[in-house]
Amino acid sequence: MKIIDRLREDKIHISFEVFPPKTDAGFDRVLKATDKIAELKPDFISVTYGAGGGTSKNTAEIARHIKEDLGVESLAHLTCASSTKDEVRNVIKNLKELGIENILALRGDIPEGMTFPSEDRFQHASELVEEIHKNGDFCIGAACYPEGHVESENKKEDIGFLKEKVDKGVDFLTTQMFFDNDIHYNFLYRIREAGITVPILPGIMPITSAAQMKRSQELSGTIFPRRFLAILDRFGGCPDAMWQAGIAYATDQIIDLLANGVKNIHIYSMNKPEIAEAIMSNLSEIIKS
Repeated sequence: MKIIDRLREDKIHISFEVFPPKTDAGFDRVLKATDKIAELKPDFISVTYGAGGGTSKNTAEIARHIKEDLGVESLAHLTCASSTKDEVRNVIKNLKELGIENILALRGDIPEGMTFPSEDRFQHASELVEEIHKNGDFCIGAACYPEGHVESENKKEDIGFLKEKVDKGVDFLTTQMFFDNDIHYNFLYRIREAGITVPILPGIMPITSAAQMKRSQELSGTIFPRRFLAILDRFGGCPDAMWQAGIAYATDQIIDLLANGVKNIHIYSMNKPEIAEAIMSNLSEIIKS
């Protein structure tokens, strides 16, 4: 089933994310975590991309396992900066052969020391979107950045690039993590004003440790509001308390989004079924309503 068809339904949709192992040795462990998350019956599970061809094959296999063996729709990530055009085309062909209908098209991080742009690689996610359309009848998702992409000069320029990407054939967008819902609401207003009308899935990242917060800030440059920093200051030294507080904060974000008419939520659970389960338990009656 194409994810866009599900997102158009007038009901709440919750999805989760898993990532492939860095080495083949961790494959079984990731599958076990994925199986546990699938037991929660999310609307879909997305699978991040192992860059550069090495473990990228695991993305396709995990996505196939989710769809065929677990009976949950899957979304396979595909990045283009770290792979040649031919490598990207081979991945698309493989996904099509495996029956994967949904792809999240991303430029991805540029590998250190690599000359970019180069003629044998797609330079932008919008080019990747076009290539996916040429090679199959896929539902295509893409990323967006409520706080602005770090490489854009300003938010207006970033939204212009986003509009170009959507116009190439993107069916839905998933946001980078954010921790202040007002940032998301302001972003929605600005992109709708720019004519971007596809469904937007807010991406929620439960932060359950001080180390995780530091990594998130380094990777995305996201802003942590004062309320969250107070939680970290008070509970960051106690792992169990910080885990519970992080789950509560993410749950509160989701409840606020749902109360304000947002129907589609993507949770960066990242191979942690206990986090996915805790949040779904907190939302059990809310989702039914």
